[in-house]
Amino acid sequence: MRWAVAAGTGGEGVRLCPVDGEGRAAGPVVAERSLAEAVRARPEADRWVWRATREVYGRLLAEGVRVERCYDVEAAEALLIGHEEGQAGQPRSLAAGWARLHGLPVPEDPPVRTAETQPSLFEPGPVPLPPGTDELDALLEVYAAQLARTERTAHPGRMRLLTAAESAGTLVAAEMGRAGIPWRADVHRELLTSLLGERYPGGQETRRLAELAEEVSQAFGERVRPDLAADIVRAFARQGIALTSTRAWELRDIDHPAVPALLEYKKLYRVHTAHGWSWLQTWVRDGRFRPEYLPAGTVSGRWTANGGGALQIPRVIRRAVVADPGWCLVVSDADQMEPRVLAAISRDPGLMEVAGSGRDLYADLAERAFSGDRDRAKLAMLGAIYGQTSGDGLKHLADLRRRFPRAVAYVDDAARAGEEGRLVRTWLGRTCPPSSTTVDDEAGIPQDEPPAAPGTTAGARARGRFTRNFVVQGSAADWALIMLAAVRQSIAGLRAELVFFQHDEVIVHCPQEEAETVAEAIRTAGDLAGRTAFGETPVRFPFTTAVVRCYADAKG
Repeated sequence: MRWAVAAGTGGEGVRLCPVDGEGRAAGPVVAERSLAEAVRARPEADRWVWRATREVYGRLLAEGVRVERCYDVEAAEALLIGHEEGQAGQPRSLAAGWARLHGLPVPEDPPVRTAETQPSLFEPGPVPLPPGTDELDALLEVYAAQLARTERTAHPGRMRLLTAAESAGTLVAAEMGRAGIPWRADVHRELLTSLLGERYPGGQETRRLAELAEEVSQAFGERVRPDLAADIVRAFARQGIALTSTRAWELRDIDHPAVPALLEYKKLYRVHTAHGWSWLQTWVRDGRFRPEYLPAGTVSGRWTANGGGALQIPRVIRRAVVADPGWCLVVSDADQMEPRVLAAISRDPGLMEVAGSGRDLYADLAERAFSGDRDRAKLAMLGAIYGQTSGDGLKHLADLRRRFPRAVAYVDDAARAGEEGRLVRTWLGRTCPPSSTTVDDEAGIPQDEPPAAPGTTAGARARGRFTRNFVVQGSAADWALIMLAAVRQSIAGLRAELVFFQHDEVIVHCPQEEAETVAEAIRTAGDLAGRTAFGETPVRFPFTTAVVRCYADAKG
């Protein structure tokens, strides 16, 4: 049975009622003193319908209450408004959904906190409903309307699955944030000192950074601040070298004595500012790093994190991620996930056969189409997915098109739809946003030049490159949600805890004796997610798994 609950944010005095399959009240409204009491008293509930997981589930977890499933009205609204009108990014709150139903002005969502600081005690609360509007009544009305809207989509079954997966992702995100990544602050401090040297008073510079800055200045023959990009560009210009940026790939092509020290400075400066002593003091408490994960934080469905750089932990800093005594980290990476997803969604017989062996996809692809040259096979596949088809990439793509025509046609069609301004969707129905917001570096699209203006030829091409990748990467993100939900369900009776997820990598912290059970749960979840998301195909979704004490010891 499903229960709808108006939980508010105060933690006391919730109201709830059972609901039927169409979202209507199926019994009387009852009151409980707290959400935790309401959930504990209804073990028969198979799904909780509430306004937003991020607003309520943390309170339940704090009281030791876990729910199996939920329906997140806010997450569903975001998916549906994007699917129906191509308006990804529009307000998604309960108040916004209710206003749309009544033809009223739609209130804006509160701004997303992006500062690299811990959550404030004064976070903005939920968007209020109009005065006199009962929250439970509004929740039921919006929920029923969402179920009806889902049935009007082109593939209702897929949209139901996507909504369920997105809601499951919100539960995983909340649980991971509460569990936290095991983090050794002492190891982190030792790493910082060995890399950066001791700190000077004030904490803004370290001995090693000061030494490298001096080396850069000596190479130019004048005082230059390597932390200021404009300073570096001007210094090179005075020596007859034109730079468009100070990105590492551009600096590496320059023959100048300042470059080695400058590259080293940039690498260490990033560690100092993003994961230095200040970060450690702000984010690590009681042996855990607890970031706030944002499911579907990018338009393709990939997750982001609110501060803390959780999804960009440098390899060298991973030395500080150490399992508790007697425990271990099960680190699993999905193998060649995006090409496998392309095989499943395109239904290309040849590519599905390659992706069905469970072996190295690029090696198998090379044997079939590229004379055993794995690097060429990988370049061809990534060129098809990302639209990098100039030079040798064009020839590689032609080879790929001859052997796997349906797969290449699938992404070609998506690119053409994007160029023509049409909506493009993932396999389950996540919808590409308007052209004004589609060139998104966060979504994983390589950016070699500034985004082109919408409405121009260059802008159309940029949108086409985005939508070409969107159908694959977005479908991969949808698959990952289902995989996470399956892992969460499989380990529910264990002491194991999901502590990290990023695109194609998942980490479970567990007692040593549970490691093999957890690894098998992840392996099983990959293929189950493939069948659930894309139907019965030959495609397999294998993982490379390492059981380690320290995150840095896992390959990948």
